[in-house]
Amino acid sequence: MTQGSAVERVLIIGSGPAGWTAAIYAARANLSPLCVIGVPRSDPAPVLPGGQLMLTTEVENYPGFPQGVTGPELMDHFQRQAQRFGTRICEDDVVSCDFQSRPLAVKLASGKTLHAHSVIIATGATANWVGVPNELRLAQSGGGVSACAVCDGALPVYRGKELAVVGGGDTAMEEATYLTKFASKVHVIHRRDSFRASRVMQDRLFSAPNAVAVWNKRLVNVVGAERIEAVELEDTVSGARSTLAVAGLFVAIGHSPATGFLQGSGITLDNHGYVALATRSSATNIDGVFAAGDVADSQYRQAVTAAGMGCQAALECERWLGARGIH
Repeated sequence: MTQGSAVERVLIIGSGPAGWTAAIYAARANLSPLCVIGVPRSDPAPVLPGGQLMLTTEVENYPGFPQGVTGPELMDHFQRQAQRFGTRICEDDVVSCDFQSRPLAVKLASGKTLHAHSVIIATGATANWVGVPNELRLAQSGGGVSACAVCDGALPVYRGKELAVVGGGDTAMEEATYLTKFASKVHVIHRRDSFRASRVMQDRLFSAPNAVAVWNKRLVNVVGAERIEAVELEDTVSGARSTLAVAGLFVAIGHSPATGFLQGSGITLDNHGYVALATRSSATNIDGVFAAGDVADSQYRQAVTAAGMGCQAALECERWLGARGIH
């Protein structure tokens, strides 16, 4: 550490619902948090400051917006509220961390190293995409492609329509089961002739009369200009191409937590790469380091649960600092 350089009381990494909520609470506690929000990039898939909601058009299930709100608008509200109370912003990416010495060290892509007494990790997780033409374009534009049925499936544009889900695991079964409540038919597209999902999840899905499996098919293209009109499939056995007309496509092949920068930091990750937390706590295995939101939550992945975790992390962080006389 360079002599005379400042040590932040609270350093927040991430700028989605969890990060901004943590910033709001920390700022209102007069901790003057510094929030490293990242920089936009598009390779291999779009990543924007503000998280996955920056790629979401209509949000109808976040409390307080009875008419709905767009994802970017919601994140703008979060950011302005955090800044109102004194949150400072650093537009940079974190490339590595050293949490095994004090003060905690966070290295940025610009080459600068930040030091802090406490850190809240809120970098989220990104949906895994198939990588076919028009998939991301129609996802970004609200053209009927989504990676979250619970978020988007109840929108009027999908009701009473034929929809498709890509995937074969428990997540795909859960997403498809949810969609059967609204769709006329739900096609579950899988590249093999059996799902890897648990039997109970499969039985729950196919107890619905409007769910149908599409075996041995691989998604190769999303057809549509302004909105999705169909998906193009390739038979994994014969190689034959076919087209399935649908009004919506839900990609359910998992998520990847944004934890690559934590390699070598000392933070414990679970078997799937998510930050491991203490029971009923936002505390990690490193004293003074907390985590919130989708980076530590592989189950719910909702804006409202991420915000709740951000609140929890900030409150626990404030108490941790207070117990050590850092105000």
